[in-house]
Amino acid sequence: MSDDEPRPSADDTSTSHPLEVTLENRLMSQGVYVTSLERTDDRTRLEYEMVHDVPGVTSHEVSTVVRIVLSVAEEREWEPGTLEAISRSTEGDRRGTWRVEHEWFDQLGDELSELEFSDFVLDTITHEEDTK
Repeated sequence: MSDDEPRPSADDTSTSHPLEVTLENRLMSQGVYVTSLERTDDRTRLEYEMVHDVPGVTSHEVSTVVRIVLSVAEEREWEPGTLEAISRSTEGDRRGTWRVEHEWFDQLGDELSELEFSDFVLDTITHEEDTK
């Protein structure tokens, strides 16, 4: 590469990888380790491990994952559909679940404020002890 040629930025390389790889890399950089990612036209199912030792799903982790999904979706012009997430500990124990309905993604910024969107998503959190 000569000095006259532009050097690729970190953002440039993200589009050269498959969407799943980009999503996994971005999440991993925030301490969210993807163990399973399944996509269809209308649904994304994500299973991940958290490195911190908290027994249940936290609003911080949900916010982190949603922000990254929205960022990658915008960059790639990708529609995640309904996002279903399962959170696990590093030992593989299920910590809880949460989801974002497809309609909420579509309405964000138009019919839904960021606060309303967040409230809807956070209201879907179930903790493992809730399901026992």
